[in-house]
Amino acid sequence: MLETLERGWRILATGISFTTFGLGGLGLRLLYFPLLQLLVRDQARQTRLARLAVHHSFRFFIEWMRVLGVLRYRIEGVEKLARPGLLILANHPTLIDVVFLISLVPNADCVVKASLAHNPFTGGPVRATGYLCNNSGPALIQDCIASVKAGNNLIIFPEGTRTRVNGPMQLQRGAANIAVRGPCDITPVTIRCEPLGLSKGTPWWRVPPKRMNFTIQVHDDIPVAPQLGEAGGEARAARQLTAQLHDYFSREGQGHAAA
Repeated sequence: MLETLERGWRILATGISFTTFGLGGLGLRLLYFPLLQLLVRDQARQTRLARLAVHHSFRFFIEWMRVLGVLRYRIEGVEKLARPGLLILANHPTLIDVVFLISLVPNADCVVKASLAHNPFTGGPVRATGYLCNNSGPALIQDCIASVKAGNNLIIFPEGTRTRVNGPMQLQRGAANIAVRGPCDITPVTIRCEPLGLSKGTPWWRVPPKRMNFTIQVHDDIPVAPQLGEAGGEARAARQLTAQLHDYFSREGQGHAAA
């Protein structure tokens, strides 16, 4: 009986959490960002303040979910994210992975779906923060490199979407191309969720039997230089690095699969 009530509360609390998230995004778009554009004329400063606002909003959202009993979390190695100009690559088991990472990185840049720029809840934050949209074609890789070189901490999920629960991890080659052509060393982050919830193909209201426990671990950088010295050029180096990252995240992030 108590387990049924507790699970019912977590369904309700998850709905409350996402309602809060949507209203917060709408509030930023209608109130904060128009005021920011009105009061701050310097575009670079506008972008920094917009990203800082999203950072603190996401921190609040994660804490709100914790207070409501939807999840618990543990962060390891977060001090490594305090450095500027990082290429942060992470596995992607759940819907809120990007929220977690941006809540840890005050000056985060990231690649988002172009549709989010036109969503009434997310469009304002996406445009104000200058996040990169994934519809810019070949120019996207150069935009990503330029973002890292400018000192931003760029967050990318090499899979491009959430990991399928019953399928193998499939990495796109874009993240490796950024690292190779930059060149940019990689700061890998693994995200584990036990038991797994908010996964691909699972509706938000289908909560796991117990509260989700997240472990987010920031690992030591992966140097890219060893990949560049071999014959075959950048294309071959990107293929090899993609395979290396696939093995790395399959091994280090496999904890979520045990849920």
